Amino acid sequence: MTVEARDASDGPAGERATAAGELAELAESVSNCRRCPRLVAWREQVARERRAAFADERYWGRPVPGFGDPAARVLVLGLAPAAHGANRTGRMFTGDRSGDFLFAALTRAGFANQASSVSPDDGLSLRDLWITAAVRCAPPANRPTPQERQQCLPWTVRELALLGRVRVILCLGGLAWDAALRLLVAAGGPGARTLRPKPRFGHGEELAGESYALLGCYHPSQQNTFTGRLTESMIDAVLQRARELAGLGR
Repeated sequence: MTVEARDASDGPAGERATAAGELAELAESVSNCRRCPRLVAWREQVARERRAAFADERYWGRPVPGFGDPAARVLVLGLAPAAHGANRTGRMFTGDRSGDFLFAALTRAGFANQASSVSPDDGLSLRDLWITAAVRCAPPANRPTPQERQQCLPWTVRELALLGRVRVILCLGGLAWDAALRLLVAAGGPGARTLRPKPRFGHGEELAGESYALLGCYHPSQQNTFTGRLTESMIDAVLQRARELAGLGR
């Protein structure tokens, strides 16, 4: 995982260096996690067997940490790594069609320096944005169990605590929205309460909180982008709204 440095003019250099160092330590811990036997078995099986198109590549085959700008104002939350995407490359939304769509949009919105995302050393850099997932291992059939989601939650709680400037959590899909609601309760500590009734997910849906705003976006899966359920203009509008909520302007 790459934790990107930012120059001192963007804020106290000492704070940024500390956050970057602690996020790198967290990434190391995440990438060595073996808490969930089913996920460990699946991610390693996929890495051994490989898809024909990537038969000559060495898969990452481990939990995938978050990455981006330690001074991020926006946190993008997905559900889990793709079996032949991030589970292969070792970086979230890297090496698959969902990532192609997402990073092209992030580039248009000023959050990324390039639309191409093929490997951790491809030169991609994020500004004001961090990307992570509710579950760090690729799950069978892209469906982690409730217990697996709960096992991963402490990693995201710690990650959010280290990303001290985050004000917006952009949720890619309904399962990520549900994960963000659980994250807010867990990050709130003792006395934090689950919202009732549960706020419903929708594209462009917003939930204002004391510390964070939640913003919903359809997942950039091929199923959504190829059918027109999620278009470029739709994701562009959500990312622009994320900038506004985060105080980043246009």
